Amino acid sequence: MLQTHSDTTTSNALVVEGGAMRGIFAAGVLDAFLEKRHQPFTEAWGVSAGSTNLIGYLCGHHGRNHRVITDHACRPEFINWGRFFQGGHLCDVHWLWHQSYQEVPLDLERYLSGTTKLWVATTSVVTGEARYFPVDDQNIHNVLTASCSIPLAYRDYPRVEDEPMSDGGIADSIPVAEAYRRGARDITVVLSRPLGYEKKPLAFPALTKRMFREQPGLAEAIIRRGERYNETLEFIRNPPEDCRLRIIAPPEDFPVSRLTTDLNKLDLGYQQGHRAAMAYLAELAQEVT
Repeated sequence: MLQTHSDTTTSNALVVEGGAMRGIFAAGVLDAFLEKRHQPFTEAWGVSAGSTNLIGYLCGHHGRNHRVITDHACRPEFINWGRFFQGGHLCDVHWLWHQSYQEVPLDLERYLSGTTKLWVATTSVVTGEARYFPVDDQNIHNVLTASCSIPLAYRDYPRVEDEPMSDGGIADSIPVAEAYRRGARDITVVLSRPLGYEKKPLAFPALTKRMFREQPGLAEAIIRRGERYNETLEFIRNPPEDCRLRIIAPPEDFPVSRLTTDLNKLDLGYQQGHRAAMAYLAELAQEVT
């Protein structure tokens, strides 16, 4: 689904939400962009699975994101409940990133020599605030792993610039307001949930505080996540007058949840993303004519 708000434009940003396996929708969107050679963006902003989707897109790898999600992310080395109940990771994001990088290498030179800068959001374990890092060949592994590190599901806190980090979606699931704050005025947002979705308040905030008593800043960020997320949705629905904002979102019957490994559902989610992107590009072409 596409919605458009028009005004004058300056820098052109692409913002992609995360959501673990729900990232298959964005994989379809970005493959369609590659097929149509659509890359007008001066900057890209990603969170969690949105960041890994974006680096594949910016490196020009059609089909890579689909392969990683439907192959590597469906292996027991990544999602493993037995390991989790024995005190290990539910989702081993370190393994997923490095194994997929080894088996399906990225053409980083294409990204590094390109004109689109990738910014990745993480959450500081110390303060609970969002941190944004421009990706380069020195920090890519730590930054992308950190952005995907869901608390409890991944039991470590990867360090970036010597600071422990966690899932970027905690502090800023959709960094569209940050892109605007830094000067973007033409923004395309790829969501991983249908339009109209809103997060509910955390059910047991006191339990969260106890579980993360050694990381009070992170605990507070987790408690406030729903509020921050809904504030971002309000920004998207009603952007500033000087901001042109387009939304690509899954349909209401999007079948993929955070930990879906059913290949039929994942393939349907990918095709829904691909179709949504094609509709988006058709509308863009009509605007030009």
